[in-house]
Parts: sequence; structure tokens; C-alpha cells
Amino acid sequence: MAAIAIVLGAVLGFAAIKFRTEGNPLVDKIDAILPQTQCGQCSYPGCKPYATAIAAGDADINRCPPGGEEGIQKLADLLGVEFKPFGGDTAAPKAKSVAFIDEATCIGCTLCIQACPVDAIAGAAKQMHTIIAAECTGCELCVAPCPVDCISMQVIEEKITNWKWKYPVYAMTATK
Repeated sequence: MAAIAIVLGAVLGFAAIKFRTEGNPLVDKIDAILPQTQCGQCSYPGCKPYATAIAAGDADINRCPPGGEEGIQKLADLLGVEFKPFGGDTAAPKAKSVAFIDEATCIGCTLCIQACPVDAIAGAAKQMHTIIAAECTGCELCVAPCPVDCISMQVIEEKITNWKWKYPVYAMTATK
């Protein structure tokens, strides 16, 4: 009897090591669908916490404006639930935009750099900053902390070359 218990214990121990999963695989699948802007527009501090809340049933699938209607549809398909359009306390998607810094006004305080979740701002303390347009997700988190209001959001004109992209690859063509 002791030998059977030892063998079964060894098999269970091996299976626990071999088939171990870190976290919830559903959270990882949901997180992969989300746009990874970490913008907080869903009222969660980032995409992973929002994905965790969706998997736990604590949040609706329609709270991510950067993901748009396409993201909601993908989440609905993954979870096997009804599509829910934006509405209620969820902000509707905004036009694609990119941050722009008026470099003549910038004082180099670095508050915008600290606020940017995707490191799309280049600059150093007491030096002028600039936006790396191809990296900017348009989350607007850099606008509020700026003490001199030198950051504005510029809408990116939709063209045939960028209409389908969630985050424009061609953002550098945005004009002042």
C-alpha cells in the first residue's frame, strides 16, 4: 500500500510540475486582444488588470475605447457573450490622434515623460521634449500633468493608407 502511495505521489508531483500554469490562461487570451495602451480609459490602471476583471466577471467587455468596436467583437467571440456597444459610463472611441509638444513652450519638466505609458516622449530634464509619433497611442495621459500646457492632441487624418490600423504606423505624417 505504501509503494502505491509513493508511486501515485510521484506521478502527481511530476504532473504538477509538467502541466503547471502560471495565472489564468483566459486572462492572457483577453489581454492579448486588448490594445496594450495602458491608458486607463477603462477605469483600470492597465490592460492586464482590465483583462483580469473581465475574466472574473467584474467588468464589461465594452470599456476599452482604444480597442474600439473591433476589440469588443473579438472579446465577445472569445468569451461567447453578446456584443455590447459603447454606452453608459464607457466613453466612445475618439478619433485617432497623436500628442504634439510645442517645443518653444516646453520647459523640460519631465512630467509628461513620467506619465507616458508607452515611452513615446523623448527628452531630458530641463531640455525640450518631443513626441515619437509612431509610438504614441493617443491616450492623452501626458496632457494633464504638463504645467505649461504645451501638449495638444492632433487628430490624424484617415487616409486609405492608415484607416484600418488601430494605432497609426503613419502617424509621423500628422501635421500641426
